[in-house]
Amino acid sequence: MHEIAEFLRRQPPFDDLDERELERVAGTAEIEYFPSGTTILGQDEEPPEHVRVIVRGSVELVDRGRVLDVLGEGDMFGHPSMLAGLPTGFEARAQEDLLCYRLSAETVIGLFARPAGLRYLSRTLLARPRPDGSALLAGVDPAQGPVRALLREPPVVCEAGTTLRDAARAMADAGASSALVRLPERGFGILTEHDLGLRVVADGTPNDAPVTEAMSAPAYSTGPDSPGTEVMLEMLDRGIRHVPVISPAGEPLGILTDVDLLAVETRTPFWLRRSIDRAADVEELREAVGQLNPTVIALHDAGLPPARISSIIAIVADAVTRHLIELSMRELGPAPCPFTWLALGSLGRREVTPSSDVDSALAWDGEAEDPEQRGYMRDLAGRVTEGLAAIGFAADPHGATAADPLFERSVSAWRQEVHDCIENPGDQKALILISLLYDARAVYGSGSASEILGELRHARRRGLLRLLLRLALVHRPPTGFLRFRDSPRDLVVEHSGEHRGHLDIKEGGVLPIAAIARFAGLAAGALTESTRERLRAAADAGRLTPIEAQTLEEAYDLFWGLRLEHQIEQMRQGSTPDDFIDPKALNPLTRRYLREAFHAVRSVQRALANELTYG
Repeated sequence: MHEIAEFLRRQPPFDDLDERELERVAGTAEIEYFPSGTTILGQDEEPPEHVRVIVRGSVELVDRGRVLDVLGEGDMFGHPSMLAGLPTGFEARAQEDLLCYRLSAETVIGLFARPAGLRYLSRTLLARPRPDGSALLAGVDPAQGPVRALLREPPVVCEAGTTLRDAARAMADAGASSALVRLPERGFGILTEHDLGLRVVADGTPNDAPVTEAMSAPAYSTGPDSPGTEVMLEMLDRGIRHVPVISPAGEPLGILTDVDLLAVETRTPFWLRRSIDRAADVEELREAVGQLNPTVIALHDAGLPPARISSIIAIVADAVTRHLIELSMRELGPAPCPFTWLALGSLGRREVTPSSDVDSALAWDGEAEDPEQRGYMRDLAGRVTEGLAAIGFAADPHGATAADPLFERSVSAWRQEVHDCIENPGDQKALILISLLYDARAVYGSGSASEILGELRHARRRGLLRLLLRLALVHRPPTGFLRFRDSPRDLVVEHSGEHRGHLDIKEGGVLPIAAIARFAGLAAGALTESTRERLRAAADAGRLTPIEAQTLEEAYDLFWGLRLEHQIEQMRQGSTPDDFIDPKALNPLTRRYLREAFHAVRSVQRALANELTYG
C-alpha cells in the first residue's frame, strides 16, 4: 500500500490529498495487468464502475478502429464515461504490456469534486479528442496548431511599382488568388482577384497602372505562431478572405485564405458569412441566417470551445446588423450626419448563445432637436431592429434596443445622460443604462460615440464604481437547496410557472459573474470587453485575489458550457432555446460542482457587499 500511495502522490489529482486521504485511496486500489493488445474497455459499452491509473505501459484510445490518442504513465482513463453515466466514447486498448491501479467510483467521485480534481478534469477532458468529431473539428477549428502549419505555398510578392498586368500574370502563374505588395514605408498591401475584378473590370483602371491603384493597404496580417481559430474569428469579423503571415523579421511566409480554414461542407462560419454578405434583401438574409443553428450544432459536436462558438454567433449578428443598415440606407438615402450603431450587453461582450437577445443603441453626431436627423435615425433604427427580429435575432423584450427613444439619441445627449447617471447612481434606470453602455461595442459607423465609451471606461470615479458595485450584487446565485436521492442537499429551482423544477442558469450563474467582472475590471482600469479578460485584469491589479479570479472564471466556464449544451439539445429537438436547465438531467458530480460554484460566487459577492457598506 505504501508503494501505491507513493506513486499516486506524484500524479494529479491525487497530489492534492493529505496523508490520511492518500492512504485511504491507496488502500482501495487493486493492481491489474493486461498483455499488449488487450481491450480493457470496449466502445459504446455501459459506463464503467472503476477508473484506472497507468503505472507502467501505455493505452490507446481507439474510435471505430482509428487510434486517436495514447496515454502513458500516470494517466487516468475510464472517468469521463463513469462520471457522465454515458456509454464509453472510446475503446481503451493496451498498446504494450500494461500495469495499472483500479479505483472504484465510490473512491474517486469525491476527489473529482475538489478544486484540484475539477482542474484535472478540465485539463484532461479538453485535451483529449472527441469521437467522430476530429474531421469536422479540423475544418471548423483548424487552430489545434499555429497558422504556419496551414500555409501551403510561398506568397506572390510585388513591388509598389509593379503594373496590374504583371501582378495578375504572376498570380496566374503561381495559381494564387492574391499577391502581397511591399510598401516603401514598411509593411505590405494586398491585391486579390476580387480587387482586380472590381478595379480593372468594373471601374476601368488601366492594366498598366501600378498595383497601388487597386490594392488594399495596409493589409491585416498575423504572425506564424498565432492560433488559427483566433485568425479565423478575425477574418470573419473583418469580412476578409486573405491574411498574410509575416515572420518576426518582417518577411512574408505565406497568405492564409478562408479556403485553408473551412471544411468542404457548407455548414461552416465562412460559408455563412459569405452568404450574409451576398444577400440582396431581408428574405435572402433570413435564408442565410437559417444555417446559423445547424452551424452552431456542428461546431459544438466538433468540440469547438463554447467561448469560440459564442464569438462566432456574435460575428454573425454583427454582419447581419451591418448588412441591414446598408440595405436600409439604400432606401432611406445617405445619412444626414455620421452615426454609430452599438451592440450592448452580452452581444457587446461577444458572449452570446442561441437564446440571447440583441441589445442595441444608436448615437449620431448632430443636433439632438434637428427634426431631419432625428426622423432619419428613428426610421433607420426601426428598420434595422424589425429586420433583425424577422431574421431571428429577437430584440430585448425590456426595450434595450435602438428603436426605443431611451437608446437612440445624439452623441451630446448620450454624453449628458452618462454624466447624469454617474452623478445620480441611486436611480434604477441609471443602473441598467450604465451596465449596458459599459459593455457596448461599435458595430457600424464612424461617429464619435466611441469617445463616450472610452470616457466611460476610463472614468474610475467613485460614483461610477459604486454604481457598478451595486449592479454586481443585484443578481444572486441560488444557494438554498433542493433534495435529490443521491445528495442530501443540492440546487434551488423555480417553484412555480412554466419552468417549475428548473434552474435558471443565466440569472443565477452567468449574470452575477459578468457583473462582478464589470465592476472589478473598471476598478482595475481594464478597457477590455470580455468577462474572462476583465477577471484576469482584476487579479493582475489586485482588485480580486488570484484564487477569486480563477474560481470565478472556472465557474463562468461551467455555467456557460452547461447553458450552451442545454440549448444545443433544444435545437436538435426543434425547441426554442432557453436558459432553464433541469437539475435532474445532470449527473451527481455536475450538480455538486454547480452547487459549489454558486457558493463560490456568492462568497465573492459577500466580500463586495462589505466593501459597499464600509468602503
